[in-house]
Amino acid sequence: MKRTKIVDIFAPELIGNQVSVKGWVRTRRGNKQVQFVALNDGSTIKNIQIVFDMAKFDEEQLKPVTTGASIHVIGQLVESMGKGQTCEIQAESLEIYGTADPDTYPLQKKGHTFEFLREKAHLRPRTNTFGAIFRIRHHMAIAIHQFFHDHGFFYFHTPIITASDCEGAGQMFQVTTKNLYDLKKDENGSIIYDDDFFGKQASLTVSGQLEGELAATALGSIYTFGPTFRAENSNTPRHLAEFWMVEPEVAFADLNDLMDLEEEFIKYCVNWALNNCKDDLEFLNNMIDKGLIERLQEVVKTEFVRLPYTEGIKILEDAIAAGKKFEFPVYWGCDLASEHERYLVEEHFKKPVIMTDYPKDIKAFYMKLNADGKTVQGTDVLFPQIGEIIGGSVREESYDKLMTRIEEMNIPMKDMWWYLDTRRFGTVPHAGFGLGFERLLLFVTGMTNIRDVIPFPRTPNNAEF
Repeated sequence: MKRTKIVDIFAPELIGNQVSVKGWVRTRRGNKQVQFVALNDGSTIKNIQIVFDMAKFDEEQLKPVTTGASIHVIGQLVESMGKGQTCEIQAESLEIYGTADPDTYPLQKKGHTFEFLREKAHLRPRTNTFGAIFRIRHHMAIAIHQFFHDHGFFYFHTPIITASDCEGAGQMFQVTTKNLYDLKKDENGSIIYDDDFFGKQASLTVSGQLEGELAATALGSIYTFGPTFRAENSNTPRHLAEFWMVEPEVAFADLNDLMDLEEEFIKYCVNWALNNCKDDLEFLNNMIDKGLIERLQEVVKTEFVRLPYTEGIKILEDAIAAGKKFEFPVYWGCDLASEHERYLVEEHFKKPVIMTDYPKDIKAFYMKLNADGKTVQGTDVLFPQIGEIIGGSVREESYDKLMTRIEEMNIPMKDMWWYLDTRRFGTVPHAGFGLGFERLLLFVTGMTNIRDVIPFPRTPNNAEF
């Protein structure tokens, strides 16, 4: 008999039919006459209640049916008289696939802390909270692809192994086949990579942007969506060493085009979650963050503020003058901290903010210089609860201006000739942004730690599972 997923079991037309369900036991309760099992198969936050009439089943048969066990039940789907469910299954047959010893299975009915569950990352998707989060993660990935497909963008695969550092930060994980116990070095003590796999020093990518710019100068509008890696020793609730990035790049786009794209994209993703993840969002709203759904709805219908950096600094300075206390100093030229960004979004404007025109000295070499010679056409989208969720810019399309910035910032360009060729052969105005996928998920789920929106977080001193 064909299995019915629990997400589909609540269809009214199935009432009165025999159904086959398979899943993992959440709870079991009852007495000598009747036993109730809550079964979940991961397809929905909802459980289906299985009713075992103990006149038809032996007590020994049900003994292994404990929390965490996997079972197969065939039975009659009937309307439920009980509270909290519309239907239930009157069990006719039971098959046990796998048992879970109550003394050793770590996910018992009691609540667990997120810290504890991170240590059980191989099992935590079975909990209600993480089942909801990872279903939403799937839907957000679908939304991203759908948005860009509908807008005529092409999905472009940029390399994970690279010899270039997009940000110029140097905090990259090296990739090598060399024997680390016997490294060949030159007379200056530098490692010789001639005999390494790629014949040169190679690393895991920090961003697909530079390669994405190449693609945009051929295909017009592209996006990348894949894993990126930062070897920053940051043990914060907002940083991971391995995370996913969404990076669109658009030829012939200016600053207004870029801001329009950023706002439309993020509203589309949030709206997709509201329309396609209703049950999971309601669960998270009830259990994790009581204001979650209201906040998501607000973002969709609110026009984002567009705020030049200089004006933002003035607002923050005025707030300090009026008695507001910040941990980090505020001055023109500073890189805004999360507390500053959140003040602007949550207290001053009470809506998302797209901040623009940052001082050139705190931004990357590829951002387009403004006429004032001091600021660049960078954009950061700032969100409630999160701070920066998107970072983007109009790119400097002038070869001469780009080279000036590269020299000013002492960026080694020996392996970047291919990038500079885009400015030598048919250069065009273009712009793009990067969105940390996990930052988006923090906002959409109401979670507060980025380790809890990716299945297996990679952080300093942690590469388990």
